[in-house]
Amino acid sequence: MLKDETLKEKIHQANVSVHRQEAQYYELLHPEVYSKQEQKRITANLKTVDKLVVDNQKNALDVGAGTGNLTGKLLQMGYKVTAIDISVEMCTILQRRYDAYVKNNKLTIINSPIENLAFDVSKFDLITCYSVLHHLPDYVTALRCLSILLKKGGVIYVDHEASPFYWKTESSSLANLIKGIYFHLNPIFNSLYFQIIGLKVPSIDYSLSDYWHKKEHALNHKSIEEIFKKENYEYSKRTDYYQSSTWIPNPLSIIYCLLCRPEMSYWIAKK
Repeated sequence: MLKDETLKEKIHQANVSVHRQEAQYYELLHPEVYSKQEQKRITANLKTVDKLVVDNQKNALDVGAGTGNLTGKLLQMGYKVTAIDISVEMCTILQRRYDAYVKNNKLTIINSPIENLAFDVSKFDLITCYSVLHHLPDYVTALRCLSILLKKGGVIYVDHEASPFYWKTESSSLANLIKGIYFHLNPIFNSLYFQIIGLKVPSIDYSLSDYWHKKEHALNHKSIEEIFKKENYEYSKRTDYYQSSTWIPNPLSIIYCLLCRPEMSYWIAKK
């Protein structure tokens, strides 16, 4: 994990800047998050983790809540939610969208880096982190801190992170060719979609904000697994899956899924 404090701060500031630029367009810019297929998968996973929690008091922490992708679903499931995000713009949208829940004390929104969290030990039944870890300067320490906040019998759900196979070479030259073309076509199809709907997408630099989504320093799932082992979790499992990355269907998607390994992963861990 990173020890360079200057680089850590640069990553934080890059995330603040990126999410300021894309906040108002966020749900249009990210079909890999808001496609029907992905939304259905997330909803199913949340129902699964909800059933795993022992003596569930319906108290959840949504880390990196953004505009409310998971927060809204948790509220609908009857959870009292604490939503935290580093972006003031994202928090503003979240506040506006779920104002009724805020007024009824069902939702608390905190604009802060994850590293500054200060809650009672074992406060939460469920902790969710969707598309978050790869943005953090030190995701290992962050997960350890979150583990302290999770009660015994509680569940942590970490989703939408690159799988161990994302950057790896496939087993055949044909699979590698398909994978390369498939990934190359995705941004082209999205660009075409944005032109069709008349959306002028701002030029956004994700190089620092998505620090751990790089081949040269990819997210380490073994490190995540070790945290759950050291913290004596009763159960932990990583599941790999294929994501839908375009609003306009990529014609190579079926062949890609047949020949190539899943590019994304999620973790469910019960304490």
